Amino acid sequence: MIYPGLVSITFRELSPAEIIGLAVKAGIKGIEWGGDVHVPHGDIKTAKEVLKMTKEANLTVAAYGSYYRIGCEQEKGLKFEQVLESAIELESPVIRVWAGDRGSTDADEKWWSRVIDESRRIGDLSAEHNIKIAYEYHKNTLTDSIDSVERLLKQVNHNNIECYWQPLNELDKNKKVKGLKNLIPYLSNIHVFHWDSNNRYTLEEGMKDWTTYFGIIKEAKGNHYAMLEFVKDNTPEQFLKDADTLKRLLSKI
Repeated sequence: MIYPGLVSITFRELSPAEIIGLAVKAGIKGIEWGGDVHVPHGDIKTAKEVLKMTKEANLTVAAYGSYYRIGCEQEKGLKFEQVLESAIELESPVIRVWAGDRGSTDADEKWWSRVIDESRRIGDLSAEHNIKIAYEYHKNTLTDSIDSVERLLKQVNHNNIECYWQPLNELDKNKKVKGLKNLIPYLSNIHVFHWDSNNRYTLEEGMKDWTTYFGIIKEAKGNHYAMLEFVKDNTPEQFLKDADTLKRLLSKI
């Protein structure tokens, strides 16, 4: 099943209560809470408060967007244990992480090994609490291409580690589709937007592309959240319009 959702950092300037109100108005089902602003790492009090508000609104916590960069703990000063602590209190089923801080073509074998080893470590830690780890499918990380994301997932070879998908702007549609098909066995959640390298567009303008993508995504096993991430002009009004478009897309599956 694919549920409509929202990534909270779409509106970093809004409070959790305001984001929840917007989500309810949009008629979506879940929220990925960001660890960089709305539910800070290690802030247990806030995590509990946000979980309570989310549940009272009949919404679910779809994921914890931690922005934790694997392999960079010492440089960034953020321990995964802090991230996990917040995710537990938030009752998040998934922690979204980034596969390092450099692109696959800039990484040597030592770096690949470092990211692989730590991936397994945090995969084990999270599994103890029935929380999945999911890489962001993103440029300037080891999951920045069709081949690199597949290589990382296969070499990590951990049943508690999955990967998000989003349409990378630097790829043409055929390559986006190929990458998505390859990710289906490992698919976690989906970040939904319609952009190019220079502009954001309404999701309505991306209906054709997203009809194709969801036709593939529906083959993935289990439950997934298709979550709007940023919108044209950064306005709540556009988010509400995009949420309606997203629900129409999902109703056709």
